[in-house]
Amino acid sequence: MMATTYKVFWVKAAEEDLKSIIEYIYADNPIAARDNLKKIKTKASDLCSFPQRGRVVPELKGHGILQYRELIVPPWRMIYRTLESQIYVLSIIDSRRNVEDVLFERLVRQK
Repeated sequence: MMATTYKVFWVKAAEEDLKSIIEYIYADNPIAARDNLKKIKTKASDLCSFPQRGRVVPELKGHGILQYRELIVPPWRMIYRTLESQIYVLSIIDSRRNVEDVLFERLVRQK
């Protein structure tokens, strides 16, 4: 039996998160910015072979929302969702922030 290979997609919000993170780091340390970009991109790419490795997002799990998972890439949380053979990276947020607060801010900002 062949293992399923998943394709990883980055949604616009996650791309913007990553861009902001890397630009912020780059201002102080271009080498660290490059290293962090590589670390985050590699972690996302690794999901193509084993998407269930991430844990269910704890703040959402408490509300019975189980379809969103996360990988920790210190000090960030990469939040993603698997749909069939596709993985969608949804957000990269600072691990010191509450996911519910970040999602609320995004919903309010979109209006």
